Amino acid sequence: MKQTVKDKAPRRYIVIFVLMCLAGLYILGKALYTMLPPESDYWKEVGRNSKTASIPANRGNILSCDRQVLSGTVPKYALYMDFAVHDPDSSIEAKTRAFRDSAFRVDLDSIAQGLARIFPDRDTEWFRQRLLQGKARGKYSWRIYPKLASYVQYRACKELPLLRESMYKSGFHADEMLLRLKPYGGLASRTIGELYNDTSSQPKCGLELSFDSILRGKPGLKHFIPVRNRRVPVIDTQAENGHDLLTTIDINIQDFADRTLRSKLKEELVNGEVGVVVVMEVKTGDVKAIVNLTRGEDGEYYEMKNNAVSDLWEPGSTFKPASIMVALEDGKITLNKSVDCSPGIVNMHGRKMKDHNWHKGGYGTLKVEDILGQSSNIGVSKIIDEAYQDNPSAYVEGLHREGVGIPLNLPFVGKGEPRVPHPKDKGRHWSKTDLPWMSIGYVTMLPPISTLTFYNAIANGGKMVKPRFVTAELKDGMVVREFPTEVIKERICKPSTLRDIQYCLEHVVSGGLGKKAGNGGKFFKVSGKTGTAQFSENGSYAGHKYMVSFCGYFPSDDPKYSCIVCIRKKGLPASGGGQCGPVFSEISQFIMSRDSMRNAIAAADTNSVFVPEVTKGSKRRAEAIVEGMGLSKKQLNLEDADTVPLNKVPDVIGMGVKDAVYALQQRGLRVRINGCGEITKQDIAPGTVATKGRQITLTASPKKL
Repeated sequence: MKQTVKDKAPRRYIVIFVLMCLAGLYILGKALYTMLPPESDYWKEVGRNSKTASIPANRGNILSCDRQVLSGTVPKYALYMDFAVHDPDSSIEAKTRAFRDSAFRVDLDSIAQGLARIFPDRDTEWFRQRLLQGKARGKYSWRIYPKLASYVQYRACKELPLLRESMYKSGFHADEMLLRLKPYGGLASRTIGELYNDTSSQPKCGLELSFDSILRGKPGLKHFIPVRNRRVPVIDTQAENGHDLLTTIDINIQDFADRTLRSKLKEELVNGEVGVVVVMEVKTGDVKAIVNLTRGEDGEYYEMKNNAVSDLWEPGSTFKPASIMVALEDGKITLNKSVDCSPGIVNMHGRKMKDHNWHKGGYGTLKVEDILGQSSNIGVSKIIDEAYQDNPSAYVEGLHREGVGIPLNLPFVGKGEPRVPHPKDKGRHWSKTDLPWMSIGYVTMLPPISTLTFYNAIANGGKMVKPRFVTAELKDGMVVREFPTEVIKERICKPSTLRDIQYCLEHVVSGGLGKKAGNGGKFFKVSGKTGTAQFSENGSYAGHKYMVSFCGYFPSDDPKYSCIVCIRKKGLPASGGGQCGPVFSEISQFIMSRDSMRNAIAAADTNSVFVPEVTKGSKRRAEAIVEGMGLSKKQLNLEDADTVPLNKVPDVIGMGVKDAVYALQQRGLRVRINGCGEITKQDIAPGTVATKGRQITLTASPKKL
């Protein structure tokens, strides 16, 4: 009688049941075996040898105002090869050793050639001998390349014969290290800060130190369990990566200011020892550029110290507007006040007060605007001494009322605190000469950024704001905390006093010693004050060193930016207007022409019809901007980068850095930038197949105006 499917069903269930019982018995047997010696002894030893280790968190990036990386963490790899094999199972050990020996003999030349191609600073024979040496010694973790490799280089090594195999089969492995790198080199280096070494997480200075709690993140925890011949990591707590900092630094302004100051310092008649430039946005106090250059032993200039923030210098004649402002505010003088400055040298309480043209007989009689315009020491000191000699405390308190000498509490370790002495200070003798010399910028000690903050307040309608270096804390590109502009003083003086000082500062550039800081009135008006002071070292002026400076703002009619330029030099000539003024002029014209998207000459012509130049990039984005400006898209010749296939490398020459990086990262490429500005060179030809993870190097330079 034929069996039906229905009759066979119970038999199938019985077979399945038996198999499940056998599997259960096997699992139970393995569990019992593990619990009994000698296997239990092995696992107890494993537990005793379990070690814990910290999982480092990725340090957050420090970004420019347009989110370019100023300081970031990148992985680097130390490359090793294991030439020794050990396994508790002798058969597995023998099999692994036989495979490695065979593959090594066959692939040695190919591996050496591939490594030489990836690391061109070593030739094929060097790598061949290095590998043979490790093989002969039978070493664990034999370093096959002395330097650290990038991620792209490490991945390229993993494509070579033998090395492409698993770590336990080939013996090839890498230790990852997180390094802190600055893509823009020394630009704003001392402000950005640095770590004690590239692989350390300990900050040394700058924003790296001040905002370390935000940047460093929280490390995780893992422990290792030795299993057979390897240590298996088990993660207990995941690391929390640090957050990013969005700074106020504009890398284009920073680069231009650095190059302009560096060029001036190298001039034969300047031969500067130290140079400082700080550019600040008037309304917000945002520091767009901060340059600190010190001459090294090789004659070149480097960022060695944050001089703009930490150094205390006698400000010299840039202090004179503050003195005149006190007298104006207290009603001691008006702009019509006249002072006899002849014969250029006068006795001031037993000391000789000189104007710089004293050997020509001095300036004669000057009104207040010309006293500042010609930077007359005699004129300012006579005004202040006559008004406050019986009550010098009123003068110093007037300075404090204006915000001069107020601690700025900047986010930097080692910042210099202003020193504006008071007649009633304990432990200090106040002499009759202190008042007149203090009025022209001696006796007091200020860091350059404090002087700039005062001038910025004049430009900002009398509102003094704190210099700002960081605007936001970011996590995964999203703002998690903002750092708003802080107001130090709502008003430094009466509106009438402010108008008088603004008029005088504009006159300094249009008709006084600050002419070289302007542009001849061709493009926009500039206001400011020159400064030249002998530099004191260890309380002595005998070294014939000078601090020359220019501090001001632009454009005068509607101030957008303030800026200070300081140069410390040895010997004559020494002129704030003649040596710092041109640096100020170049920086101001660069910023104004850049902000207007046209050169300074076109900016001066208010009747010209401006049609912006549109470079290569996204056609969709460019058309939206042009349409928003109210211009017809037919006026422009737009080159479109959106139509290039995503599996091809686009032509990014002529694009801005931001657009170029976006276009290339869309195609999976890793982008490295040399320089800033407009892309002028790419090392992978347009049209090449875009391989994910491949590095492309771009060269950029600022666009010429």
